[in-house]
Amino acid sequence: MSTMTVTETRPEPTEAGGVEHVDVLVVGAGVAGIGAGHHLRETFPDRSFLILDTHPDRGGTWWTHRYPGARSDSDLFTYGYRHKPWRGPSIASSGEILNYLDEVIEEDHLKEAIRYQHRVVATSWSSDDARWTVDVRREDTGEDVRLTCNFLWMCQGYYKHDEPYTPEFPGRERFTGPVLHPQSWPEDLDWTGKKVVVIGSGATAATVVPAMAETAEHVTMLQRTPTFMIAAPKTHELAIQLRALDIPEEWTYEILRRTYIEQFNELTRLSAEEPEAARQYLLDEMRPHLPEGFDIEKHFNPAYRPWQQRIALLPDGDMFATIKEGRSSVVTDSIETFTETGIRLSSGEELEADIIVTATGFNLSCFGDVEFSVDGEPVDFSERVTWRGIMIDGVPNMAFVFGYFRHSWTLRADLISDLVLRLMQHMDSLGVRSVTPVAGPDVELRPWSDPENFNPGYVMRSQDRMFKQGDRAPWTHMHEFAEERHTLPAADLDDGSLKYS
Repeated sequence: MSTMTVTETRPEPTEAGGVEHVDVLVVGAGVAGIGAGHHLRETFPDRSFLILDTHPDRGGTWWTHRYPGARSDSDLFTYGYRHKPWRGPSIASSGEILNYLDEVIEEDHLKEAIRYQHRVVATSWSSDDARWTVDVRREDTGEDVRLTCNFLWMCQGYYKHDEPYTPEFPGRERFTGPVLHPQSWPEDLDWTGKKVVVIGSGATAATVVPAMAETAEHVTMLQRTPTFMIAAPKTHELAIQLRALDIPEEWTYEILRRTYIEQFNELTRLSAEEPEAARQYLLDEMRPHLPEGFDIEKHFNPAYRPWQQRIALLPDGDMFATIKEGRSSVVTDSIETFTETGIRLSSGEELEADIIVTATGFNLSCFGDVEFSVDGEPVDFSERVTWRGIMIDGVPNMAFVFGYFRHSWTLRADLISDLVLRLMQHMDSLGVRSVTPVAGPDVELRPWSDPENFNPGYVMRSQDRMFKQGDRAPWTHMHEFAEERHTLPAADLDDGSLKYS
């Protein structure tokens, strides 16, 4: 790993008329925001920037997720940054990921640039001044603060941390035990020897079930519809072999990155071109891990094609192991009502529970629900089209990070950083202060996510509040890494889709 040299004297925010000003303001101190900070330090050491985050500490998702077993559902060799080798197991806990982010913060001297408990509430662009004015609420003091910046980089993630999605369950008030959502996990909850029902079938449920099953009397995963799941080694066999050879860690990292990328590329390709072959592959992979006679068709064979929703990754097949050992079970049914002692299903079966966990997903957030305006006019993102899934039509000097749903989030975060910094360099070469994507009236607006491509509940529920995509490049997004690893570095910044001024 190459170590970046950072000058001892770094550019600081400046004061103009009592308002603090920076060249670049990054919103969010999670994986994307910390990555943006690294790229800014490396490419523009003479520019000032700040990273603001609502939470009391770094990490975003990895700081807020406190539920049992919280871990990555992507391998860390692709979820890790391109510039910094991951040295741990392929699947890592939230604590291990936070330690990794701490190393990046220290190595890139980002600590002094990050301000926690700073919630961005509104931001307005002035074309006359060619800058953003950003209104911030300090969560620790309640104070209102105003900042200005030349460029705004939204790295706040994609869902509402404080407002998880929980459906209305009939009779919920009758249940005498705790009902809780993983995004709001209480620190003092003790489930030892308790009967637990986890409602949900996605990656969170697949994480919570085996973790709670270690000490609970029994854990039941109750799902309305199945999800594809796949068991994967927590530590890749190739990593063990390479590390035994005592070769440089950078080599191991790059080899494992390429291995995981190609494996996921192949499964993604197979799912799109030969969905039934992909379905059979996934079912055949699951069977050896489950008890003899287990109804895999009922519980783990969704009606949708593979990768139309995320495939839940099980490190070392941990959830399958708890099913095989009788410590957990899967029930596929719908809920008729909660009762005093559990849940009655539509089939008439009753599930006893001391604790009910609603791992029912989350709500998408469009740019952190921050209010945007351009020259005094409010921006309604639901009527705007995206430029390459990185900028928004008619919104100057604002980029955002939205990662991949199938591949690791960070793969796209790195590609976006490359393009954003190249765009800033291009603006310097042209001697301009602003850049704005401008889509012509002939660009047809289409849904943020094509249901034929990707259609989980949290996406379909939120389509109306998200920005749109167009019917042609560069106004499209939701492409795969296999394509964007080539198209984004080659993106023409003078093709007429961007207006410089």
